[in-house]
Amino acid sequence: MEHVTETADARPGLSKSDKARERTCIGCRKRSGPADLLRMTVSGGLVLPDPGHRAPGRGAHLHPTTECFDLAVRRKAFPRAFRVPGPLDVTGLRDHVAQRDK
Repeated sequence: MEHVTETADARPGLSKSDKARERTCIGCRKRSGPADLLRMTVSGGLVLPDPGHRAPGRGAHLHPTTECFDLAVRRKAFPRAFRVPGPLDVTGLRDHVAQRDK
C-alpha cells in the first residue's frame, strides 16, 4: 500500500501564481496574500513596517491586527522570522498596527 502525502501544489482552487505570492503571518501562522498582510523589515534592531513592500532586506509578514501582533510577541517570532539573535524593538510597529486596527 502506497502512502501519498498532499503537498501545497495539490491544494485545489489556487493557481501556481497565487501560491507563489502567499505569505505566512508570523503571529497566527495562517497563510494569506500579500495584500492582506503587513510586510516588516529590520534596521538597527528596530522592526519597521513596510506597507509599500519596497524596503530592501529580509522581510516578514503579519496581519495588521493587535491580536496577531500580540501572538507574534508572545511567541517571540520576530527574531526568528528575521533570523537575528536577541530581542528586537517592536514599539514603532506596535503603534503602526494599533493605528491600522482602529
